[in-house]
Amino acid sequence: MEGERKAAVRLTAEQRQRLEEVVRNGHSAAKRINYARILLLSDQDHPMGRYTDVQIAGQLGVHEKTVARTRKNFRRGGEGVALDRKARLTPPVPPKLDGAGEAVLAAVCCSPAPEGRRYGTMQLLADELVRRKVVVSISAETVRTTIKKTNCSPGGSTASASPKKTSPASSRRWKTRWTSTPSRRTRSSRW
Repeated sequence: MEGERKAAVRLTAEQRQRLEEVVRNGHSAAKRINYARILLLSDQDHPMGRYTDVQIAGQLGVHEKTVARTRKNFRRGGEGVALDRKARLTPPVPPKLDGAGEAVLAAVCCSPAPEGRRYGTMQLLADELVRRKVVVSISAETVRTTIKKTNCSPGGSTASASPKKTSPASSRRWKTRWTSTPSRRTRSSRW
């Protein structure tokens, strides 16, 4: 089946040393370590002789196609391509609110609470965004995480994007003198 491999791997001494370090160190991800093992066993100049894809797959507990794909990735782009996954350029799910949507959400948060309510809820904010046609649909949880990210307050007496909060220590009436009482330590004969 494998007279001459299409994607033969020939490692230099430096490459072999780096891959052995990845395997020996153990601080990398499990897949990265496994791919490094595949490359070490796939080396044409392996000290123990050349292994076939079936032998490598059986020894490492992976599929034969994983071995072939790892060798092919190494030939195509070197160690980095073979060991690491390709980084995504975009997130798997696009965000519901872009910058303009977040600005509208902040404006809605800073506006007074709805008629007959003291505070606005996350669901009311989500419904308002849909009513204003900022988004087609949005969950209250997405609104909550966006508000948390933008430091916005949903309604209330001081509805602003960054409300000032006073702590009890900064208030005049809370400033009291703290005195501590000396602790009574009794000596035990056991300790």
